[in-house]
Amino acid sequence: MADTGAGPAGGSSGPPADKSGPELARAAVEAALAKRKAQPRRKAVPEGGGDSRRRRGYTGPGPDPRDPQLFGALLGRIVKARGWQRPAAEATVFGEWERVVGADVAAHCRPIKLEDGELTVEAESTAWATQLRMLSTRLIARIAGEIGHNVVKKLHIHGPSTPSWSRGPMRVRGRGPRDTYG
Repeated sequence: MADTGAGPAGGSSGPPADKSGPELARAAVEAALAKRKAQPRRKAVPEGGGDSRRRRGYTGPGPDPRDPQLFGALLGRIVKARGWQRPAAEATVFGEWERVVGADVAAHCRPIKLEDGELTVEAESTAWATQLRMLSTRLIARIAGEIGHNVVKKLHIHGPSTPSWSRGPMRVRGRGPRDTYG
């Protein structure tokens, strides 16, 4: 039998046959490489889209601004940056009342409101109200030492609130509740 040369490995000048198998794979790879070489080169962009270069100055161990921060320190910086020092100090008066004035005083009174540096305190009895009025300068100094100066400038101390029968829909004119408490 004579070789017609129609096969891919025949090497004759006959009509080219379709490539198959490894020859087809080689031809596809060569075509892709030729196409890649023809295109202009461009820089690879990292996934984040940022600069792929490494930051200078942070090459070794030691503290770094990118390190995890303590929550209290971070919160303190945010409060300072936004100008919340005064509202935070005012809130401390109410939230930490026992620590600020002491356990003995805090057991017998409570803060009611704080407006324009004037703190209103309600005592549990008239005797404690009188006692707190005598201690008011010491209490203001203690609050200033714990929280900060000029947060509380003046104290208004009230005794316990009592019910009032002078107003309301059930008011009856007359002498009032004389024998109610018997």
